[in-house]
Amino acid sequence: MTWGQIEKENWFHEQKIQRSYQDEVVSKIQSLNKNYDVISYGALSVNPERYPLFLIRSKNFTPTKKTILITGGVHGYETSGVHGALGFMEQAVDSYQDMFQFVCTPCISPWAYETINRWNNKAIDPNRSFRQNSPAEECRLFLAAMSQLAVTPDAHFDLHETTDTDNTVFRPALEKRDGVPQELWPIPDGFYLVGDTENPQKEFQKAIIARVKQVTHIAPHDGKNQIIGVDIEQDGVINYPLKELSLCAGFSNAEYTTTTEVYPDSPKVTPTLCVAAQIAAIQGGLDYLKNK
Repeated sequence: MTWGQIEKENWFHEQKIQRSYQDEVVSKIQSLNKNYDVISYGALSVNPERYPLFLIRSKNFTPTKKTILITGGVHGYETSGVHGALGFMEQAVDSYQDMFQFVCTPCISPWAYETINRWNNKAIDPNRSFRQNSPAEECRLFLAAMSQLAVTPDAHFDLHETTDTDNTVFRPALEKRDGVPQELWPIPDGFYLVGDTENPQKEFQKAIIARVKQVTHIAPHDGKNQIIGVDIEQDGVINYPLKELSLCAGFSNAEYTTTTEVYPDSPKVTPTLCVAAQIAAIQGGLDYLKNK
């Protein structure tokens, strides 16, 4: 039996605020306004005052530079994605500003960030909803903002995590919502990437993995040559059909795209190390693109 509106509303009322988007994210975004254009592109209707949406853009945009898009917090519970995006803009971007210009949306799903959720407040997965007339407000507002900027990214880094709660909380909830049995697979202990089946850019992904290896360990395959049920293409890399699945990394026609996946529940890492791995992934990709 699938969920109707009553079940979705019941689920929504069960969710609890567990951390502060304003204190942990918005304050950091606003602190960047001296060096970047900080642009408000709307707010979530569930609570517009609590959940304003922001993108950070390099000043003095020019057609002569490649445009790099960094997105975090598509899934609000994936913490290092949010703080990895912010950390790169705070700590590491200076080495790349001569060649690249940046657009960064650190937290696309702030309600989900506060409630530590994969879904938005309507029980919709934003990272299956980056398409025209999206059912997810977070995606509609983001896509409208990108359209208004009239910028086509040359590369897109979408920062994510794979957590133990994918198997213990979110996939069981998906099974209940849709009434369809969900296969569980081993959660990989380590960092990996999701490239695009239609445009895998193998050397780009390889360069990212090589840089992240300097920070943390790469996820091994599960004995079946798979990670999360998908055949590996190379060390630490699997591919998904990004556009077909309406994933964030597939919304544009960027030549180079990757989705990072950090494993924060590993005994080998700390929250700080998870953020460092996200930053290293961006650096690895940009170092590769410097020579293209």
